Amino acid sequence: MQLGGLLLVCLLQAQLGTLWTHEDADSGMPQGMSALQRTSLERPRGARSAPPPPPQGGRLDITFLPDNMTHIVEDSQRYYSWQSFGPDDERTRDLWVDLNSLHKSQVRIHGILSNAHRQAARVALSFDFPFYGHYLRQIIIATGGFIFMGEITHRMLTATQYIAPLMANFDPSFSMNSTVMYSDNGHMFVVQWDKVRLKDREAEGAFTFQAILHRNGTVVFNYKEIPLPVERINSTEHPVKVGMSDAFMANLPSAQIADAKQRTIYEYHRVEINTSTIVNRSAFEFTPLPTCLQHTSCELCLGSNLTSGCGWCNTLQRCSDGIDRLRQEWLDYNCPEEAQGTCEDYYSESPEESTLSFSYSSTAPTSSSAKLHDVITREPPEHTRMTENAAIIAGVVGALVLVVVLTLVAVYCINTHPTLAPPFYLMQRRSNNYWPAMKFRNQDYPSSYGEVELAGHEKEGFIEAEQCC
Repeated sequence: MQLGGLLLVCLLQAQLGTLWTHEDADSGMPQGMSALQRTSLERPRGARSAPPPPPQGGRLDITFLPDNMTHIVEDSQRYYSWQSFGPDDERTRDLWVDLNSLHKSQVRIHGILSNAHRQAARVALSFDFPFYGHYLRQIIIATGGFIFMGEITHRMLTATQYIAPLMANFDPSFSMNSTVMYSDNGHMFVVQWDKVRLKDREAEGAFTFQAILHRNGTVVFNYKEIPLPVERINSTEHPVKVGMSDAFMANLPSAQIADAKQRTIYEYHRVEINTSTIVNRSAFEFTPLPTCLQHTSCELCLGSNLTSGCGWCNTLQRCSDGIDRLRQEWLDYNCPEEAQGTCEDYYSESPEESTLSFSYSSTAPTSSSAKLHDVITREPPEHTRMTENAAIIAGVVGALVLVVVLTLVAVYCINTHPTLAPPFYLMQRRSNNYWPAMKFRNQDYPSSYGEVELAGHEKEGFIEAEQCC
């Protein structure tokens, strides 16, 4: 009997193990993971994620999420909450913005992007758009079905800092019917990739979809025509992503040059959508959650129930948890240590003491202050005032004469001594987007973009950004 009972227990355990294996396979989790381990993968709202370790080389490093998280929503409900809507949902019809019904003056078809492949153009918004708590006034629209939200441009725009309704290798230049259009009414900004086709797979059909940026930070993805499942889109020549991402930049010591710094981009958060849910007439709506950056005072920063893990840096007058795109400035000003204090540490005296002291000094002035007031209120003699005015005029005239003399002497020296190096040095003008020696660890990254520059009007050609890798 004991032997029979033991065999029965073994059979039951084997059957339960088989059931667990099937459940793990269906859920996309590694086999053998327990329910407790599954729960531990979901970070609670407000939990801090440790930054990745510094790179070992002296080149720009883009840190990606593991490949096995491709179809898992990484969103920890810390920055955005989101909902999906299918073809039968009434909300799907409400979210779609019909640009064809708007007046022509309200919609702009970008002539260059509509006739280019792997190009991107900078567009100014009419409002400040909050993205991960940071307010942006400019974005970069790419032909590949995404919007780059970073402040520093490079050729690997697909890596991070994006809003991607459907990032893929689209080529609007294939057909005259393929366009990239946008509209801005002051409350929302709509970008539509209309009838665009995949590069070298044009016969499989045209895609039409939108990304909408609302003034309050809400983001909407609308899909009107999706001719084939997104899982069948090849990601060899171009990444295929749906979601949002942001990153911060850190200055690290260079291993190649002494006393030099290298800039490294770290992706600190990503929202990824299961691409199998994208079909014709479907939509996603992302709602921003409160962040530490929205608090403008120490009391709100440390006492708000809307956020957690926030610290106040009195030097920068900023509330943060240290993980946002301004992280490097947070570190440079020693804010991690300063954020460990309380609001009382930043005030040398209480407001009541300051008010009491001011009231006392104003109602009972000392004898010295009264005498000073008498001195100030006395008007100076007329001849003294005229003497002071004459001295000021003489000083100004003398300074002008000195400047003219020095200029003439400098011109004379340069003309009479042609071999002498001029005493004036011209500094090279560099824009805010300048990034020297920019390289990526992943040298065989398949996608690169050139930025189109517009000087107030559409050009016939386009200008590519400098090759960086």
